[in-house]
Amino acid sequence: MARARTILAVLNLAYNRFLLHDGWAIASHIALSALFSFFPFLILLTALASTFEFGTLADNATEIILDVLPVEIAEPLAAEVRTVLTEWRGDLLTIGAALALWFSSNGIEALRVGLNRAYGVRENRAWYVTRVESIVFVVIIAAVMMAFSLAVVLGPLLWRAATGFFPALTPFSQTVGFLRLGTTTLLIAIALVVTHKFLAAGSRPVSHVLPGVAVTLVLWIVGGLAFGIYLAQFPSAYASTYGGLATAMMSLIFLYTIAVIFIVGGEINGAAIALRKSAKKSRARGE
Repeated sequence: MARARTILAVLNLAYNRFLLHDGWAIASHIALSALFSFFPFLILLTALASTFEFGTLADNATEIILDVLPVEIAEPLAAEVRTVLTEWRGDLLTIGAALALWFSSNGIEALRVGLNRAYGVRENRAWYVTRVESIVFVVIIAAVMMAFSLAVVLGPLLWRAATGFFPALTPFSQTVGFLRLGTTTLLIAIALVVTHKFLAAGSRPVSHVLPGVAVTLVLWIVGGLAFGIYLAQFPSAYASTYGGLATAMMSLIFLYTIAVIFIVGGEINGAAIALRKSAKKSRARGE
């Protein structure tokens, strides 16, 4: 019973903090920044893959990113992505790469703003320090995506070789197919933990960020499924309202929903930390 009261207190405080910290407006900022960052990030990913002669790994990474989106959003985006990435760009490793890095890091900076408000902390570092940190985050994400893409490419080849030597493994082939989704989910969970722990100002133990990360993952799955079902039931709703901008608006509204959930996860962690500190002060006063 006491645990239930604690959970309700955390949720109530998180809701109030979400409103106090302008959560709806910050979610809009995150969604718009993410949309602006998406294509520059993919261009940067392609440039890095070409530089290190990784061939089509950038395409595989793009497919992995699109796999986590509802199919109604992923399919139109995939067509635009192919258009952008098939154009030859001679400036990718010079000015173009620098601009792609800068615009990609805008998405990280937007997440930082949301998390700082959620945790009730103030960023005291210079803007160029945080910007460099955001750029480092982008490069790390790109490297992880390429490494994961390499595993996706080599995985089936290694599995076919294994089943050739050990035919008894063949019935498990379908099970192995689910590993891609499971590994993608694990990568997202790790990215969330790292983001909550290191991106926001100050420091906090991993145990203090796990509740919000868990809530974020669950709500992202539920929200993604619900959004996909809605689009499947009303496929022409956005086209009739926004015309040629339907794809962009669907993407923006989906990203806005994802951003709201992300901030809610941060506010839950922030509320739990605030209540924990309040309880410690009460005990110290002997109340």
